[in-house]
Amino acid sequence: MHGIEDSRARFAELDEMSAAAYRLAVHSGRFVGQEIAEELKLTSEETLRIQWILTRLHLLQPTPGKPDELAPASPDAAVAELVGGTEDHIRSLQRAVTGIRSSMLSLMPAYFEGRRRRNHLEAFDLITDVDAIRALLCEHRVQAKSEILTVQPDGAQGAPLLAALRDSMVETLQRGVRLQTIYQHTARGDLMTSSYVREVSAAGAEIRTTNELIDRMIIYDREVAFLPEQAIDGPGRSAVVIREPNLVAFLRKVFEYQWQLATPFLPDAPQPEHITDELKLSIIRLMSRGYKDEMVARRLGMSVRTCRRHIAELTEDLNAVSRFQAGVHAALSGHVDLYDSE
Repeated sequence: MHGIEDSRARFAELDEMSAAAYRLAVHSGRFVGQEIAEELKLTSEETLRIQWILTRLHLLQPTPGKPDELAPASPDAAVAELVGGTEDHIRSLQRAVTGIRSSMLSLMPAYFEGRRRRNHLEAFDLITDVDAIRALLCEHRVQAKSEILTVQPDGAQGAPLLAALRDSMVETLQRGVRLQTIYQHTARGDLMTSSYVREVSAAGAEIRTTNELIDRMIIYDREVAFLPEQAIDGPGRSAVVIREPNLVAFLRKVFEYQWQLATPFLPDAPQPEHITDELKLSIIRLMSRGYKDEMVARRLGMSVRTCRRHIAELTEDLNAVSRFQAGVHAALSGHVDLYDSE
């Protein structure tokens, strides 16, 4: 860079009078100060200045064998003298840049492969230790800044769990975090759950219930979601932690869809009649598909004993003597579609 700047500074000194003197020297084949001064009407000081400039720019060079005489050189030869070294340096830098670029870019495949693996590991985690899952859930709850969305199937929650959860949720709500939870309708019949809902609702929580839920889900601040492990040989005790933004956004839309279809849970308000009707229709639909009592109970979040009581009542209401006949009567009456499938 210094060579280029120096060349520019020297080239800038070639003024009109110096260029005129150079043209006269080219015409006569030599630079004679006295002739130049007379032709251009210059003082001796101005003539010496021009000679110095033209010499510095390599436009004047000593005549071979006569060092005291100056002859004009071609501009291209002068340019070679002025910037030749700089051009060599630039070419050297270009070669160095090309070498560095080629060397570094050769690592791109390794970079993209490593990033792909890293993104996969960072986007999905399988936590197999129950205590680690609880600790991670607690950490995200404490650090939540805007919202916590939860889907809690399987009916009523245990009393110890609700008691431990109540205080932490109230504290979270007091920090301004929005809490929305969806239970199944059967949770409404549990006194401990109703008490919990009453207290957290008073602190600002929004609770709704629906008939059937796909599975448990918790989403924190639209950034991380927790899902249960989908074990092939039955319900697992592990949790899948999802941080991939597109998938978390999709799960949040799933929650919003379920939320819009759910019914507000107001413990002190009379239970809407449509909830009982929805529950009955769900039992009939599952019966018509041939589900066993245990499966029907698990899908609807109720005990097997309560499920069997409902089935007995429905069978009697439909004037049926068997579960299969109850399903057929329900289909014929328009309550369910025999061809309905999941």
